[in-house]
Amino acid sequence: MAKGKKESFFWTSYSDLMTSLFFVMLMLFVLTIALLHKKMVDIEKERKATEEQLEKVKEIEEATNKIDPTYFEYSPKYKKHILKIKVRFPVGSSNIDNVDVNTLQGLLQAGNIISRFIADITNKYPVVKYLLVIEGQASRDGYNKNYELSYDRALALQRFWQSNGIDFGKNCEVLISGSGIGGTMREKNESLNQRFLIHIIPKPGVIEASKK
Repeated sequence: MAKGKKESFFWTSYSDLMTSLFFVMLMLFVLTIALLHKKMVDIEKERKATEEQLEKVKEIEEATNKIDPTYFEYSPKYKKHILKIKVRFPVGSSNIDNVDVNTLQGLLQAGNIISRFIADITNKYPVVKYLLVIEGQASRDGYNKNYELSYDRALALQRFWQSNGIDFGKNCEVLISGSGIGGTMREKNESLNQRFLIHIIPKPGVIEASKK
């Protein structure tokens, strides 16, 4: 009888142990499933949020590309706006006062259009900030400092706009650049390369800003 009791006690203990292990494994399994489900829900939320953010970026970029075509022509290949006003500087000059009056009036109008455009898009997306890059180009004309000259011409345009009360707002940072006689976006007719390229770019933080 003692042997039978010992065996009975062993199997009872063994059964209790296996039952306990089963419940532990079951709880671990349920916990794992719950964590996996939560992770999948989080991933799906992140995916949807990312899609929404990318759609917002796309919408902003498309809006940016539709600035008034009277003064601007957008190049999808180079993702830049060409200021369509033909600017004629004397060789070696960056003095904007040397540009004829009609051209200056066109440049002034173009500046006002950019200002209003950025104000409108900022009202729609108040958390998004922009870079406005004014890029000067120069023609191959024998002048040996065309890179510096193209920068000086872009700076002259920015100062011209500023002196005429054109403000691009606190959400827009203005950068001045000059590509001289280099760059990829050039005309075969060198005289047409005395012009300005305009970049209106949502800053890289647009996705993070859109979360707020």
